[in-house]
Amino acid sequence: MTILVTGATGRVGSQVVQQLVQRGAAVRVLVRDPSKTAFPASVEVVQGDLLDLDALRAAFEGVNTLFLLNAVAGDEFTQALITLNMARTCGVERVVYLSVLHSDRFANVPHFAVKLGAERMIEQMGFSATILRPAYFIDNDHMVKDVIVNHGVYPMPIGGTGIAMIDVRDIAEVAAIELIRRDQAPGKLPNQIINLVGPDTLTGSALAAIWTEVLGRPVVYGGDDPSGFEQNLATFMPKWMAYEMRLMAERFVSDGLLPEAGDQERLTTLLGRPLHTYREFASAIAAQ
Repeated sequence: MTILVTGATGRVGSQVVQQLVQRGAAVRVLVRDPSKTAFPASVEVVQGDLLDLDALRAAFEGVNTLFLLNAVAGDEFTQALITLNMARTCGVERVVYLSVLHSDRFANVPHFAVKLGAERMIEQMGFSATILRPAYFIDNDHMVKDVIVNHGVYPMPIGGTGIAMIDVRDIAEVAAIELIRRDQAPGKLPNQIINLVGPDTLTGSALAAIWTEVLGRPVVYGGDDPSGFEQNLATFMPKWMAYEMRLMAERFVSDGLLPEAGDQERLTTLLGRPLHTYREFASAIAAQ
């Protein structure tokens, strides 16, 4: 059967598509502008978005399994609710949903609360589902690499509790494995939650130390105050979204994003290899 991938042009979704194709899966993607995509020839492309009901109906035709990824947006929850209702109407029973680590704890952070709401809907609607809860993406730090390299400051307000940052490649591969497992199962499998975490729990100071080593010159941590972080984000994204990212950063500082016992071992067993490290990411940028 066909697997439908939403969010297929983003960092995670595009790699989920690649992983599925490499494993021989039949893949369909829902994208706003097919002219801006470069998927393998075997991938079927449907034009539309998660609020386009006609496009959703077309995208779900003949689909058995859904990968639901919808990015932070003002109508993120509506997108999720409409898509899940349409999936059920079209007979789709199997879902892999990209949520976020600590969605059940960070209730004041809007996109965490939204994702928890979607998780509850998936459960109550009777889907056979895997909920993937990733920590902060290592790859997010591409946004701040120039500040690190050119100014010697690691600017993300990460705090001193620690975050188990994860590489997008690891997220995508786990997603593909779960999608195929559910898609090929003879019946509905029990629901499960998988925490997606990296191999190391890193603090702001620890990240600055990694950059100091790979660059061969001092890099300092910019500190826990999220004010500058919010102000910088507001220069290239809506102010409400920058404020939401500030709220997230405040929870990073106060609570961290910590793995639970056995999370890393579960992932390395599932992948059959070690998890990618932040040091690999930093070293690759330093080498450039």
